[in-house]
Amino acid sequence: MTERLVVIGGDAAGMSAASQARNRRDSDDLRIVAFEKGEHASYSACGIPYLVGGQVPDAQALIARRPEVFRDELDIDLRLRSEVTEIDLDRRTVAVCDHRDGRRYREPFDQLVIATGGLPHRPDLPGAKAGGVYGVQTLDDGVALLRALETGRPRSAVVVGAGYIGLEMAEALLRRGLEVSLVDAGEQPMGTLDPDMGSLISDALRALGVKVVLGESVEGFSESGGRVTAVHTGSRSMQADLVVLGLGTSPNTALAEAAGVPVGDTSGIRTDRRMRTAIEGIWAAGDCVETFHLVSRRPVAIALGTHANKQGRVVGINIGGGYAGFPGVVGTAVSKICEYEVARTGLTTAEAAEAGFETVEETVKSSTRAGYYPGAREMRTKMIADRRTGRLLGAQIIGQEGAAKRIDTLAVAVWHEMTVEEMTGLDLSYAPPFAPVWDPVLIAARKTAERVERLGGQG
Repeated sequence: MTERLVVIGGDAAGMSAASQARNRRDSDDLRIVAFEKGEHASYSACGIPYLVGGQVPDAQALIARRPEVFRDELDIDLRLRSEVTEIDLDRRTVAVCDHRDGRRYREPFDQLVIATGGLPHRPDLPGAKAGGVYGVQTLDDGVALLRALETGRPRSAVVVGAGYIGLEMAEALLRRGLEVSLVDAGEQPMGTLDPDMGSLISDALRALGVKVVLGESVEGFSESGGRVTAVHTGSRSMQADLVVLGLGTSPNTALAEAAGVPVGDTSGIRTDRRMRTAIEGIWAAGDCVETFHLVSRRPVAIALGTHANKQGRVVGINIGGGYAGFPGVVGTAVSKICEYEVARTGLTTAEAAEAGFETVEETVKSSTRAGYYPGAREMRTKMIADRRTGRLLGAQIIGQEGAAKRIDTLAVAVWHEMTVEEMTGLDLSYAPPFAPVWDPVLIAARKTAERVERLGGQG
């Protein structure tokens, strides 16, 4: 008898799960139906700021696989503009609304993958629903914002939120020639960095011409004729022909919770290592789940396409009859604002303290290339180590071209619980166009190891 698999969510996690399951089981054995409430599926959400900024030529370039590929080559019944509104675990059905014609129906399942993604934070403030206030969660959102830039010809923009998306959207709007303000309730941009590193980003943004407003919460939006005209904090008003919200996301678990699927303290769906929920035949993956942080040893909810693709792959392999597990994360991320690159992995100083570590920190200024080689750029590397053992707990990098991808070396070191002393012997590549003879990673590891030793730790 043919088994029925239903996938809720047609982006990274959902379609990775569907594709992997199909690779292992043919359509006579497993019928796959995937529902996506938007106009697009299987696309790079991380590419949206670069679509808006003009580096990516059109929305189609962000689509990894077109719907006809899933239907014709993989025999996956992908239904766009079809929103799942209810999961009935007793009847093993989902309720669906087809937004193309308003039809409502139920689809049965034997196995179900919940890949509902993240829910963007939208402030419940006066004027927040005015025209010209945009989120950038989906490709549909990005296309709408791009259309507004091209047809409305705005001159000023306010970006609310100074996290990864906020910074990337500020760059996109600068590239479009707008006058850009960035406002955040925190005392620094990029709250996922230590304050001393975050302050470097503030300086860089101001040097680029961005008006940076920190430590002030947005209290409302003015509008005229149904369109936004200004953003207000408790201390000032900023003119805005358009507003972009970059306030982050939380796991989109309303469907799962209503059905009785357990969620964790992070508000993400709880799964085991194989991405199974506590209910037989129900799987979850992507931004809607919580995962395990390998350094803090605590559950976290981190919305990244890298995790979503890996988790979806794990689900598909397991549904397909294989065995796969998702071990957890170390919190690696990278971003860019014009020529400035920002990266982090592991724990910040505050996160390490909260997890019970006593830490040693060291920040090193160095060069992306040999100092005499043309194009060498300054970068700063911060390492956070356990004071007693010297184990690398986290790292942050801020610099210009050639700086940020060094975070990958540090992420591997965090993953494998290396000490900073062990890292000083890493056999990293060297040539003047790519690095100084002592790579910035090695310099920072050496300096941190020396500090650990001085303070009575390892050695």
